[in-house]
Amino acid sequence: MFAVIKTGGKQYRVAPEDVIRIDRLDGEPGKVVSFGEVLVVGGDTPSIGAPLVSGATFAGELLAHERGDKVIAFKKRRRKNSRRKRGYRHDFSVVRITEILTDGKKPSDTPPPRPKREAKPKAEDEVKPKRKGKPKADKAEGEAAA
Repeated sequence: MFAVIKTGGKQYRVAPEDVIRIDRLDGEPGKVVSFGEVLVVGGDTPSIGAPLVSGATFAGELLAHERGDKVIAFKKRRRKNSRRKRGYRHDFSVVRITEILTDGKKPSDTPPPRPKREAKPKAEDEVKPKRKGKPKADKAEGEAAA
């Protein structure tokens, strides 16, 4: 199942367990946030809103607050000894979509537990590759002879 949602004046195509970066939201990391602006719900029985799908919401876990890359606006008027430099960084929130709900259902207040990933097994018999070229001992003997 997927949905096309609208938040912060932008539209996103999301599915459960997707991580998206949207405009900054109020709230602490770890909290569940819910939104009501769902434009399309896709899957086995897709439904398209006019303009919104009635009774559809989506919820996500707020993971972190971040700032974007710095954008520099530099203006220079030639031969006038006039220039202006201004920087800007946009604030974002990172959200993991937990569930897409239809038929007026309410999202849960706590995020679902995440399954823990197992560490990759380390190879026991790691063999270092042999060096190519002459051994160091041969080089030392050649220098001593010269």
